[in-house]
Amino acid sequence: MPRLPFVPFGLVFSAVLAATCMKIAPVQAQTQLLPQTPQVQPDRTSTGRIPSHCIALADATPGIEYLHHAQFTDAVPPSSIRIQYIEHSEFLLRTVGGLSVVTDYNGYIGPTVFVPDVVTMNHAHSSHWTDDPPKAVRHVLPGWHDQYGLAADHYLDLGEMLIRNVTTDIRSFGSVEENGNSIFVFEVEGLCVGHLGHLHHEPNAAQYAALGRLDVVMAAVDGSMTVDQATMVRILTRLRSSIVIPMHWFGRGTLDRFLAQMGGQFDIVRPGGSALTVSLSTLPQRPTIVVLEPELLRDP
Repeated sequence: MPRLPFVPFGLVFSAVLAATCMKIAPVQAQTQLLPQTPQVQPDRTSTGRIPSHCIALADATPGIEYLHHAQFTDAVPPSSIRIQYIEHSEFLLRTVGGLSVVTDYNGYIGPTVFVPDVVTMNHAHSSHWTDDPPKAVRHVLPGWHDQYGLAADHYLDLGEMLIRNVTTDIRSFGSVEENGNSIFVFEVEGLCVGHLGHLHHEPNAAQYAALGRLDVVMAAVDGSMTVDQATMVRILTRLRSSIVIPMHWFGRGTLDRFLAQMGGQFDIVRPGGSALTVSLSTLPQRPTIVVLEPELLRDP
């Protein structure tokens, strides 16, 4: 099956230029936003949206907390976010205030009655989405538009977290479906956390600019169903995120081949657990790959 052509990086676009270049049609509303009563109303753009803070650069200091036996219900320390690897490309993100998000939700996260507040999905394969999420999920964010080829446009302000997306194309039955995948970005506690989804090609210059800074990124490294490993290495080298969490690796051999290609450019840490807690002030100084072990959620 042919892969999409490589798009040169070009010059780094500004956030304003990226917003101008990307012509994205809004997706039909999936949910209603909960009423928010923030103590301080941030400045908004002319579109009424709170501006992203993930374009500016940030300094990093050493230190990170790896959780080997964390319960998904454990409290999150101040100014932090907890990232827990469930399986495949599913992660649970939890905030200080208890907000919970599951990425690439496929309908099963383990033998638990836990229902997240938000789920994101991509439809390249059925293992990345479900058409029957629990009704108790308050916000369901599909990474594709109901109308084939149009771009989903999510900008969900939950007060404690802002969730937005940047669409990319996917291979579909021997052809290309434009805007079929979404890279979701979660802005929380000053951090910019990105989930690349089922990425089938390297982002172009406008897409890189729309992503902005990603302090933590979850990246598919299987090298076959998504982009090949050499392309993913190039993408991660370009993003230069402080923390890279491999996902969608299927087997240890595939994971180890990816790590071998990243050695020297990134530190590699294998904490042996499924979760980590990170804050803006505890990002590692040197880009680091953190290998989390997938673990389905279980009630305490």
